[in-house]
Amino acid sequence: MSLDEQPTMEPNPKRVKTDSGTVNGTYKTQAPTKRVMEALYSESVVARLWHVAATALGSSNPPILFPEYTGKDSATYVYRSLDFWTSGFFPGSLYLLLERLTKYPQNTRLSQAANEKGLSSMPHPLQIEHLCKWWTANLHQNALKRDTHDLGFMIAPWAMKAWEIQRDAAAYNSLVMAAHSLASRFNATTQCLQSWDVCITNRYSFTDPSKDFLVIIDNMLNLDLLFWAARETSNKSLYDIALAHAKTTQKHHIREDNTTFHVVNFDAKTGDVKAKFTNQGYSDDSCWARGQAWGILGFMQTFEWTCDKTFLETARALADYFLAHLPADGVPYWDFTAPVTPTSPRDTSAAMVAACGLLLLHKALKGTPDGERYLQEAINLVDATISKFLNPPTVRFQITQSTSQVLVYPEGCLDEHDSDGFEKLTVVNQFTSKLRDTILDGATINNYEFAPRRWSNHGLVYADYYFLLFGNMLLDLGLVNGGSQCID
Repeated sequence: MSLDEQPTMEPNPKRVKTDSGTVNGTYKTQAPTKRVMEALYSESVVARLWHVAATALGSSNPPILFPEYTGKDSATYVYRSLDFWTSGFFPGSLYLLLERLTKYPQNTRLSQAANEKGLSSMPHPLQIEHLCKWWTANLHQNALKRDTHDLGFMIAPWAMKAWEIQRDAAAYNSLVMAAHSLASRFNATTQCLQSWDVCITNRYSFTDPSKDFLVIIDNMLNLDLLFWAARETSNKSLYDIALAHAKTTQKHHIREDNTTFHVVNFDAKTGDVKAKFTNQGYSDDSCWARGQAWGILGFMQTFEWTCDKTFLETARALADYFLAHLPADGVPYWDFTAPVTPTSPRDTSAAMVAACGLLLLHKALKGTPDGERYLQEAINLVDATISKFLNPPTVRFQITQSTSQVLVYPEGCLDEHDSDGFEKLTVVNQFTSKLRDTILDGATINNYEFAPRRWSNHGLVYADYYFLLFGNMLLDLGLVNGGSQCID
């Protein structure tokens, strides 16, 4: 396959970066639109999470299967085993909701008018806390895994919040254990962590990790776990490992045009680069959109831990390429340099990961024109995504009265208080079609031509996770006017 022989997507001319460092010369940051605010903090978001999470409450044991993507019906989740790399994202989403309810209740509760009318009600924080613990009870064991680099994805999304919000000692222990398990995959010769032990497609096969040391751009997101554990336990070696991996990735995964390679194969004995290729993009030389997004967010997280400005500049370069090559409607295709046809899939997960990275760029450059530019671009990216791929926000909570009654002293107390028993919280779908499990649609797991299986145009658990994370990051950065987003 030759990219030179294929028609490629033209960059959006409205997003070309000028010499002044701003887009279109001047940037005046606007507040998030009403559409963005309602999508991020709506009752529908909470109800959808509740709908999926509550399905596990009918069992006598905590879940061992976890949502990943929506199947052929584009509505219902397909689940994966607890040791699969995406297992931490749905519980992480529940913890993001718990964080909102505890730290920013004014942005998640319904308006007083709605409650007084008895139209709806949010779950009590204790109910969400129970779901968080229920969905993570079996995930602690993943911290012992040493056969994967994905421990940051599997543990950090929920365990870091469990420790931060609740000082959960078990979550803290799992974070530290997972960091050491991840560090065991570091090779001093290659100066990086091994991502995959094996990799098999219809085009190539790597099955001997002693010969092929495979490192993917995604691994940048797992460094956050190492940096966190290094700080918490005063372990400099964990910090040094994370820093070395970031520098190696910076050196070998980024092309001169500021695009990213997906996979780099090192010689484990010499540290030399054997090959650079893709496992999920259009071609070895193309720019896989989510890989570019992983790079933006990963290098910004690394900058926040190290204050090394070279990581900031790398993230900026990757972000500027990402933004300059968005299509006119603002939602990335799955690969920036793949031919565009009427059926070309998008990737909303790439959009949401990149949006979170852009917020960190705003945070680092706050008060500068580029800082404001990245904030506005982050808002634009989310706005464009929800305008095309937000599932109908027609899900809401409804209070019903339980048919069971209890005797209350003194006699007649139930009638005096106008109550027929206990209240029950249920989820109601006000749309005629089937209730969709995910907040967003339009994601692409893998559309590589030689992949054993190709997935596209579906809901995806980590697209939703980073969508929710974006909302929490806005709150943390003080960019949301508290209380103004209550739903009437």
